[in-house]
Amino acid sequence: MERKCKVESASITYEYGTGLYINMTNQCPNNCNFCLRKNSSGSLYAENLWYQGKEPSKEEIWAELAGRELNRYTEIVFCGYGEPACRWDDMMWLCDQLRAHGSHFIRINTNGLAELITGKRASLELDGRVDAVSISLNASTPEKYDKLCHSKFGLEAFPAILRFTAGAVLNVPHVRMTVVSTMPKEEIDACRKVCESVGADFYIREYISK
Repeated sequence: MERKCKVESASITYEYGTGLYINMTNQCPNNCNFCLRKNSSGSLYAENLWYQGKEPSKEEIWAELAGRELNRYTEIVFCGYGEPACRWDDMMWLCDQLRAHGSHFIRINTNGLAELITGKRASLELDGRVDAVSISLNASTPEKYDKLCHSKFGLEAFPAILRFTAGAVLNVPHVRMTVVSTMPKEEIDACRKVCESVGADFYIREYISK
């Protein structure tokens, strides 16, 4: 895939608003139609988020975090340019480091496919480690999700997202499912009902194209 604006090194962390975001990985099991990565190697928040070679180790990420004044941020968010659950064990290790070095509000932005990615009940490992999880729902049925997100897990992806979310609701104080604002109203309403069925909050996010 050709990418624009290539620069030498990708940002491991970047600031947005009052939060600090961690760019864990470029890996993702989905190939969503609306993905920002189709248009650019960066975003509104960082010039470059695309790792050209080896991704940073968990120790390198922690060194980057430890070098910042973490208490000045209202939240620390695992997000970046790929799906952070693709490095689930490293992310949990980093959560433990953050917890051991201060009282930080920790959020994970995810596509909700952690249990298919890891092969385990990943939502159970969030307890005590994470304060909030934001899950991209994007569609109201397995077929619509598959058509939009082209997951390597096919029709198994959508029910796995719902299972992960239901588990997260039991283990994390704040859990929401999100959709983009460009979706038709009837589909947004259908997604809201899906979200309510698993006990999560519902949030409509603005679509970012670059």
